[in-house]
Amino acid sequence: MSDTLESLAHALLDAARKAGAEAADAIAVDGTSISIDVRNGRLEQAERSEGVDIGLRVLIGHRQACVSASDTRPETMAAMAERAVAMAREAPEDPTIGLADPSQLARDWDLAALELLDPAEEPTAAALEDDARRAEAAARAVAGITQVDSAGAGYGRRQLHLAATNGFSGGYGLSSRSISCVAITGTGTGMERDYHADSRIFAADLIDAETIGRVAAERALARAGARKPRTGAFPVVYDERVAGSLIGHLLSAINGAAIARGASWLRDALGEAVLPPGLTLTEDPHRPRVMSSRPFDAEGLPTRRREIVANGILTGWTLDLGTGRKLGLPSTGNATRSTSAPPSPAPSNIALTQGTQSRADLLREMGTGLLITSMIGSSINPTTGDYSRGASGHWVENGEIAYPVNECTVAGNLRDMLRTLRPANDARGWVGLVVPSLLVEGLTLAGE
Repeated sequence: MSDTLESLAHALLDAARKAGAEAADAIAVDGTSISIDVRNGRLEQAERSEGVDIGLRVLIGHRQACVSASDTRPETMAAMAERAVAMAREAPEDPTIGLADPSQLARDWDLAALELLDPAEEPTAAALEDDARRAEAAARAVAGITQVDSAGAGYGRRQLHLAATNGFSGGYGLSSRSISCVAITGTGTGMERDYHADSRIFAADLIDAETIGRVAAERALARAGARKPRTGAFPVVYDERVAGSLIGHLLSAINGAAIARGASWLRDALGEAVLPPGLTLTEDPHRPRVMSSRPFDAEGLPTRRREIVANGILTGWTLDLGTGRKLGLPSTGNATRSTSAPPSPAPSNIALTQGTQSRADLLREMGTGLLITSMIGSSINPTTGDYSRGASGHWVENGEIAYPVNECTVAGNLRDMLRTLRPANDARGWVGLVVPSLLVEGLTLAGE
């Protein structure tokens, strides 16, 4: 299929030139996905989708337009190009748009080293259903579980090819396999639920279905009898499952699009401390067997390892070509795009320095406070960093988990919160955002 996708991308470029485009880039994507859900030991839902999507961006001077379609006939591509050129001629001018200079383009990447595609055959629907059934059965077998809300398994395979009139042409594939389970304990207004899930590129790396179901059940049982915590100022430990959200807020604040608009609470923080000394936030798009790894970005630039925060100090923004030009800086190779939109900056494969203590050690040092295991809703002021989120988890007394809690709100300011982080050592190494459990001082809790 890769040859076909390459020919589609180049056919789009030919159509764009014929329609009058001065420059263009094109992307062709072929995807297959299967999802299976079971409930009460029976098949609840089975879906399979397949399709090829194509996208074209044309440039005329400092104007651009994007179009997309799922029809790959030549007459459709010709019509797409004509429409895109007509749209571009009416678009507002933006002096920062434009393709990469040929000297900037990625070359000689080592796709095999990334291990993004499982060579194993596509699983049958029956095999995925068996995974989901085993996860559900394992959860239901745990005493105290009243029902399993859902258990599912999935598979995906995606190939893409990107080409541009500046000479770039490249593509790669990505596969995924997943299992998930949501268990419930209690009845009526006393019901509590929790989940466990895993998703990997290689099926051989996947956590087994029985473990997925059992852990989901154990987590749900741990929430039984939840009540509101005390109101006041307390330290908080963000469990590894949700700790990445804090780093996600930092990543959003250093995105070049936000910086260029001046709509970021870190807009003046370049070269300043944003994390405690000793903590480094690293981006490495070349980690093998990680779904967000990539050999080049959506503008054909090489991706590379960089330290976004080094020893607590913010070293740079996340940029594509356009936002870099707005700020007078080079791209960091972070362009992403869909078939229907122009490039925009986004990071991939982020890892925060891990600590030497376990989560239990952090709880003992915290003494009294809140352990957050799930979050709902969000109220983040992008220009000030004021933070407020709904949370649930466990109240901690004398360094030990005392009882489950829900229906509470945690609030603070992200700039202050991030500078007090203390990491544990429990981050999962195979996910795209590798962040351990984090202890944060001085948050305000609103509970009883």
